[in-house]
Amino acid sequence: CSSGLNHGFISLPFFLQLLWNYKFNLTTDPKFESVAVEVCKTTIPEIKECAEEERGKGYLVSCLVDHRGNITEYQCHQYITKMTTIIYSDYRLICGFMDKCREDINALRCGSINTGEKDIHSQGEVIACLEKGLVNEAEEQSQRYVIKDECKKAILRVAELSSDDFHLDRYLYFSCRDDRERFCENTQAGEGRVYKCLFNHKFEEAMSEKCRDALTTRQKLIAQDYKVSYSLAKACKADLRKYRCNMDTNLPRAREARLSYLLLCLESAVHRGRTVSGECQGEMLDYRRMLMEDFSLSPEIVIFFLVYLKCSLLQTLIQEADPGSDYRIDRALNEACESVIQTACKHIRSGDPMILSCLMEHLYTEKMVEDCEHRLLELQYFISRDWKLDPILYRKCQGDAARLCHTHSWNETSEMMPPGAVFSCLYRHAYRTEEQGRRLSRDCKVEVQRILHQRALDVKLDPDLQKRCMTDLGKWCSEKTDPGQELECLQDHLEDLGQDCRDVVGNLTELESEDIQIEALLIRACEPVIQSHCHEVADNQIDSGDLMECLIQNKHQKEMNEKCAVGVTHFQLVQMKDFRFSYKFKMACKEDVLKLCPNIKKKVDVVICLSTTVRNDTLQDAKEQRVALKCRKQLRVEELEMSEDIRLEPELYDACKQDISRLCPNVAFGNAQVIECLKDNKKQLTQVCHQKIFKLQEFEMMDPELDYQLMRVCKQMIKRFCTESDAKSMLQCLKQNKNSELMDPKCKQMITKRQITQNTDYRLNPVLRKACKADIPKFCQNILNKASDGNELEGQVIACLKLKYADQRLSMDCEDQIRVILQESALDYRLDPQLQMHCTEEISRLCAEEAAAQEQTGQVEECLKVNLLKIKHDSCKKEVLNILKESKADIFVDPVLHTACALDIKHHCAAILPGRGRQMSCLMEALGDKRVRLQPECKKRLQDRIDMWSYAAKVAPAEGFSDLAMQVMISPSKNYILFMIALCVCVLFMVGLLCGRITKRVTRELKDR
Repeated sequence: CSSGLNHGFISLPFFLQLLWNYKFNLTTDPKFESVAVEVCKTTIPEIKECAEEERGKGYLVSCLVDHRGNITEYQCHQYITKMTTIIYSDYRLICGFMDKCREDINALRCGSINTGEKDIHSQGEVIACLEKGLVNEAEEQSQRYVIKDECKKAILRVAELSSDDFHLDRYLYFSCRDDRERFCENTQAGEGRVYKCLFNHKFEEAMSEKCRDALTTRQKLIAQDYKVSYSLAKACKADLRKYRCNMDTNLPRAREARLSYLLLCLESAVHRGRTVSGECQGEMLDYRRMLMEDFSLSPEIVIFFLVYLKCSLLQTLIQEADPGSDYRIDRALNEACESVIQTACKHIRSGDPMILSCLMEHLYTEKMVEDCEHRLLELQYFISRDWKLDPILYRKCQGDAARLCHTHSWNETSEMMPPGAVFSCLYRHAYRTEEQGRRLSRDCKVEVQRILHQRALDVKLDPDLQKRCMTDLGKWCSEKTDPGQELECLQDHLEDLGQDCRDVVGNLTELESEDIQIEALLIRACEPVIQSHCHEVADNQIDSGDLMECLIQNKHQKEMNEKCAVGVTHFQLVQMKDFRFSYKFKMACKEDVLKLCPNIKKKVDVVICLSTTVRNDTLQDAKEQRVALKCRKQLRVEELEMSEDIRLEPELYDACKQDISRLCPNVAFGNAQVIECLKDNKKQLTQVCHQKIFKLQEFEMMDPELDYQLMRVCKQMIKRFCTESDAKSMLQCLKQNKNSELMDPKCKQMITKRQITQNTDYRLNPVLRKACKADIPKFCQNILNKASDGNELEGQVIACLKLKYADQRLSMDCEDQIRVILQESALDYRLDPQLQMHCTEEISRLCAEEAAAQEQTGQVEECLKVNLLKIKHDSCKKEVLNILKESKADIFVDPVLHTACALDIKHHCAAILPGRGRQMSCLMEALGDKRVRLQPECKKRLQDRIDMWSYAAKVAPAEGFSDLAMQVMISPSKNYILFMIALCVCVLFMVGLLCGRITKRVTRELKDR
């Protein structure tokens, strides 16, 4: 007939009318209805709706066709299947369909339904037209006709009836015949298998556009009514009934059948640990993947994209598809990350939710590829905004979330609950102490920490942070695009951020201080150091700041790489902004801070406040320290950490920034190298910086453990010589062992530098300052009057005390300390700042060779003494004469003479106590005694000293009686001088006696009165 039509042998309208009437008569023929009653006599009573149908109009057969999925009787099923083929030849043969959709077909221009008139569409195309109209209405496209509810049900029912065999969807069948042969040649028809096969190939390049459109329409109908999918409806029928997923009376009937609602309902059951059949879960997986691949299948998302361009509806799509439970649902992610999964996550079963966790753990590592990275972050963006999309987190924390965060069930939402709020609530409770109460369960806490570690890699994965800091990110961090840089940038600009952003960044930083593994990139960079030096604390389930403290202490180990060092230093710098960012310090000192340092927030200021309190209590010998012991211990840790880098002391750093750029441009900040550079160039510093450095040195001399360079360079020597010394006497111990054969040369050099510094100002020598606290104002007040805070006195006070030592006028304690200084400076001229300042030119001219010697043993001073007559500058000559004067008081002050006369002192002056010139007088007497034979070298050196002292006496007369007495005692004519002095005294006595008798004589009369 068809070929006849094409050749014009048969009139088309006549043929269509005849054919339609024939099929319509078949449908309404009572014979077919009577056969149906006979064949289906047991089935009809079971189907209540069909039993009540009006007879004689073909409605019974139509009803049985509608319910053929419930027909179990074999003969009835066979008969109805045959009738289905006839009925579907034209839509007008489906009883009731014409009446329900007549107006809608006319309005949508899908074809003519007038009996006997020309039909320009085939039955399949008319139904396809109606289906498209229904889909367009669901997407609420503008100026669309609203299909009547009766017709909607009829359209969806037709689609449901054709869900078993794709041949029954005539439009899709003809549209996809070639594609079916191309992609699904070996797929057997029935039970929706061909549909599923075509769905899987929908986005193949070889798929025809017409077939793709027809498949999309079919998928959209499934999205509106899950029953349009034969396989899903069949596989999940029992589970839907079991979990009452289509019995929710609170929902409109139209929503009950939606695929998204049914998926959410079943996924909720899975997440709660309920049993859902494997077949149903397989179907759910297929349709979740389908929703992920084509967002247009979710009408709500299409509407908001077209109207508002909002992404909030994408969250709904992610929840419907639930790719967190099985990454394979997201085909783009699966394909992009296949290589990473095969290498980094091959130990995890395919489809396991832990695959996503594994991928996140390898984010920004060498194993990650760029495409996978992008896809992973896209998915995690949405998962991070709904904690329920992480199935492991939901399973382990649903009880805690309900108890602590007042959450709803899995498939319920709350407009009052902002994105990410539940997870924020969980991690706030994850770090509570036992005293604070309301803590998470152990499993939930571990899971929350795992996710925190992963999401800290990107600020977009923290909804609260991104929302509150969007403006600040654009203002301060627009150029920071590398992994982890955005959060670092926000931390760097913490003081500049808006209040909301500052609060959330501060809270996150506070969490990092307790659990530094949140800084995943830092932990990866520091892996070698952690494995070598910190593996014990890293293995602890509870961090509490121990790992970061270990990394700081080992920041300069050989295993430390640049990335790790930079990251650790950055974290230290951030900690300076608020004492709460140092977890251990906060926990140890929070009570003391509230009591002693209220309203102080910056960590450096809190440390200074508490340190000052401890220092004052110590100096005043307070009965009870105001700062608790646990705080004092942690305070010491913080002080030691701050001494390592000048940037950790913001006040000092700000004062010296210009000097650093001018004098130390190429010096690295770590290991206190910049501070040491500033100390070495102290004379060239600006006034403000100079004062700060002086104050720093004053604190370091009082507490040498804060001298990072000294402690670092002399670490091994401290272990060797000073194990029993406390922190404050460490430098004193090192000085005492400085000339030991076992002393490390680098440490010895560092000790010498510190001695040079100490001798520039008595305030930098706490031991001397304490011993001479009465002598300094007594003898050197004029120097103190000229002094200013923060500026060295260039050894003037010490020089003053040296002269008084020679005059033997100092207290015993002060004398002992000055003797030590004289002995040290006698060996090394650099320890005498006055000599070095006034004699620099003379030393370079007369004693260059001795000054260049690596080991200083007093040769420079000896050279200056020998060349005393050649010295041109009076100030230098005066300093050398002072040295000679000081050497009279103690032979130990003259190392050359002491070395030469060591044996003679042992033999002839062993019983004489050192000091106050006693041993020197002993040697001079031995020199004058012809019965005593001194060592030739000693004799020669003593004679040289006598000549020098004689010259000194001529050049610089005695300044006091003690000085005069000393000159007499060392004079070669000592006996003659003493004899003449005694004779003078006797003459004066006799004259006084005689004259006194004469002047005091009185008359006898006065005596007798």
